[in-house]
Amino acid sequence: MNSQRIEATTILGVRRNGEVCIGGDGQVTLGEVVMKATANKVRTLQDGRILAGFAGSAADAFTLFEKFEGHLKENGGNLARAAVALAKEWRSDRVLRRLEALLAAMDREHSFVISGSGEVIEPDDEIISIGSGGSYALAAARALVRKTELGAEEICREALQVASEICIYTNDHISILRLQEEER
Repeated sequence: MNSQRIEATTILGVRRNGEVCIGGDGQVTLGEVVMKATANKVRTLQDGRILAGFAGSAADAFTLFEKFEGHLKENGGNLARAAVALAKEWRSDRVLRRLEALLAAMDREHSFVISGSGEVIEPDDEIISIGSGGSYALAAARALVRKTELGAEEICREALQVASEICIYTNDHISILRLQEEER
């Protein structure tokens, strides 16, 4: 499996005006065949305080979500520390090193792309993307942020729709999750 296959999906996270959401398409491909159109590749963690999405093998992603949740628990829900801990374990563990996926995670303050080669990347802006359609969705989201007053969820949905019209590994069955409003 080459690295292009690993990223056969689109995940996009947007933070804007206090609203935080992450979305993904539903397409699962095996080679050139669409095996499923309604997969859910995004989920909430830490009792709804963290949003995460994956690109890559579903089995690998479930393993990573499990490991990531463990690191979140060990680090008291601190996203930055958990992301670094996961990247370290992922890179150094003989079994985990073989996992072929990327993880995107967000909370109210931070957004990270986490990879098996040890990278923990926090983008410069309030937008995060991974997967084969990620750069299309990122470009659309940046344009919408600059030129509209749309909220994070609308930007996420529209940008994922644009990616679905361009990337053959992305469809328009879009799932979006939002962080719950903070208790005051």
